[in-house]
Amino acid sequence: MLPETLPETLPEALPRPAPVATAEYRWRRQALMASLPDDAAVLMPGASLVTRSRDSEFAFRQDSDFHYLTGFPEPDALLLLLPGRAEGESVLFCQDRDPMLEAWTGFRLGAEGAVREHGVDQAFENAERDARLVTLLDGRRTLYLALDSAEAMGLAQEIRADLVARQRHGACPPEALADVAPLIHEARLVKSRAELALLGHAAEVSARGHLRAMRAVRPGLREYQLQAALEHEFLWQGGSGPAYASIVGGGANACVLHYIENRAPLRDGDLVLIDAGAEFDLYAGDITRTFPVNGRFSDTQRALYEVVLEVQERAVAAVRPGTTLTAIHAEVVRGLTAGLIQLGLLEGDVQSRIDDGSYRRFYLHSTSHWLGLDVHDVGAYRRDGEPRPLMPGMVLTVEPGLYVPDDDDIPEGFRGLGIRIEDDVAVTDEGHAVLTASVPKSIPAIEALMAEK
Repeated sequence: MLPETLPETLPEALPRPAPVATAEYRWRRQALMASLPDDAAVLMPGASLVTRSRDSEFAFRQDSDFHYLTGFPEPDALLLLLPGRAEGESVLFCQDRDPMLEAWTGFRLGAEGAVREHGVDQAFENAERDARLVTLLDGRRTLYLALDSAEAMGLAQEIRADLVARQRHGACPPEALADVAPLIHEARLVKSRAELALLGHAAEVSARGHLRAMRAVRPGLREYQLQAALEHEFLWQGGSGPAYASIVGGGANACVLHYIENRAPLRDGDLVLIDAGAEFDLYAGDITRTFPVNGRFSDTQRALYEVVLEVQERAVAAVRPGTTLTAIHAEVVRGLTAGLIQLGLLEGDVQSRIDDGSYRRFYLHSTSHWLGLDVHDVGAYRRDGEPRPLMPGMVLTVEPGLYVPDDDDIPEGFRGLGIRIEDDVAVTDEGHAVLTASVPKSIPAIEALMAEK
């Protein structure tokens, strides 16, 4: 039977960390401009509202690169960076103040608020944008923008065409376009202290959700009901919601890597895999845990789980400055392959099964990805063709898994078992810190937690 009322006691709310300071956003803009030629400019639109259906929109979420440089939370903004401009190097265009519209959709900062609260040098409302852009960009030889942004490219072409038309009157249109994204993404890869605090908080909020799901699960619930318990905790703790579509896969659904239907019943004797994380102040948590619906692992589940857990713990322990994700992944593949052979799911020697790719039937993905303002965060994984060494301030996931197909040649007890274990890990001067350590992953610890309910 499902409970008819909410529990009398609700979870304790975590203390909120401090937001990124205005001075840090200013420093980021200055650092970016310092890497550009004096006659360059940066043109960066923010995100816009996206229609969900007719008169309703999806909840607004600022573009990550725009947020990284400004912290500005409103839609339809535009940032210009103009190195060396005496009147101010950072110029923001934003929504017009409009009391009638604000009565419907909420307070707008306007130009004065943008300068006061977000530390840009100058701001103008969007009603002035078209008239001012051409003047501001006149004489800027290289225009830096995200080359994969249709909006930025379209705006740049309009501005250039306008300046070309004014050349007879002395205007100097941009001569080249350059991609600003790699410069910003290189900076975003190494997190500041403030960012690490926000990522740690997002991880802990995510952890609270997973703990709640472990306590709530029981045979007869549906996957979406477990998702509801998880995501309620995200919101209760001040997150904006999930950082990505939550995966709640019971039984063989766990073998679908990006399973998001979350509609099936949770059955006695099955495992359930939850891959979900909260977003807090635009920073993402990302945790995966796999546990038994009835609170007890079967012998077969236990055997496969222990293979993944041992490999995952070794991979986490390997995170330190100087090593590479490529090296960590290679050891994960070796460990999982050895476990598959030991369990009789593969035959032969480990290196042969790695060389012929047989292990990929059970392990289809990489071990790690960067984590930050995006759940699959930006930043190059290779430099000059070589795997990139880890350095303090980087944050990544460690998430090996095994996914056994429901095929006739598989021993019956293993068919349809999917197991993934994922933690968020920050690289430190001494080695690493596991941001998601509060969610148990050993079998005794999981079973003990689930027994509390």
